[in-house]
Amino acid sequence: MSLTSKSVLVTGGAGFIGSHLVDRLIRESPSRVTVVDSFFLGSMENLDAARAAFPDLEVIRHDASDLAAMQDIVTARQVDTLFDLAVIPLPTSLTYPAWTVQTNVGIATTVCELARRDLIGRLFHLSSSEAYGSARYIPMDEDHPHDSITPYAASKSAADRIIESYVQTFEIDATVVRPFNNIGPRQNPGSYAGIVPIVIQRVLAGQPIEIFGDGEQTRDFIFAPQTADLIVAVHDAPECRGQVLNVASGTETSVNDLVRRILALMDAPDHPVVYGPDRPGDVRRHLADVSKMRQLLDREPPTLDDEALAQTIEWYRGVLA
Repeated sequence: MSLTSKSVLVTGGAGFIGSHLVDRLIRESPSRVTVVDSFFLGSMENLDAARAAFPDLEVIRHDASDLAAMQDIVTARQVDTLFDLAVIPLPTSLTYPAWTVQTNVGIATTVCELARRDLIGRLFHLSSSEAYGSARYIPMDEDHPHDSITPYAASKSAADRIIESYVQTFEIDATVVRPFNNIGPRQNPGSYAGIVPIVIQRVLAGQPIEIFGDGEQTRDFIFAPQTADLIVAVHDAPECRGQVLNVASGTETSVNDLVRRILALMDAPDHPVVYGPDRPGDVRRHLADVSKMRQLLDREPPTLDDEALAQTIEWYRGVLA
């Protein structure tokens, strides 16, 4: 099940989690690594470390939902495993809902078709905890109902169902990894930024931090390099083949608590914080049940410690300086 000497392709590999996965895959000594990215949010700078470590890294600017182009790409490179991380993110879906849904569903259908046509050996698809919606019960296991709220969440839920349908109908070799809320270096600091880069930017700029709602909404945060490590572990474990797996810390953290931790690490504990209206489609509570991951991988889930947060802060200091 090892990736050593294999040809691997990562859609969305120039993005936040995708670039961390590329870094991690290179450590497995694959024969070939190919990145396909539209560069809607990804950047070549995210791949600087990967290109230094693996000079033969091939980066192709393309829309991963384009079946004809993807068929040509994987055929020419004899791809053994395709890691599907290409996605239009949640904040974009609040402005461009139709495009978000069409693209995300199109990507999932495309990679499933590649598997159905035996053009790739294995498919690993990154889902999202957003597909669950707000928790009906805690912790949220892999069988938790899909109560998607935003168009993004609905598109990720639909993508999961498409993959499941191809597994059932065509018996493709597909594994779904469902990460909860990732943070870390390389997360987009621009228009569609997440809570962590927004907080850091506002502290550095001397601006008040704006929190949607009361800040007591909770998330299960995980450090992106740890997610990448777990994806490789899932790939290498025969017991995980064909499974759907939550990837998370199994620890519930409120937005207020996360902001307090960041401010303490930035030596700005008294930085002003203001509260505004709830964000449309914001889930109230998320906490992953990681017992399946713990059992199949025989390892404890990672925790989001202050060292990971400090690394993230220092990365943004360098980028935003």
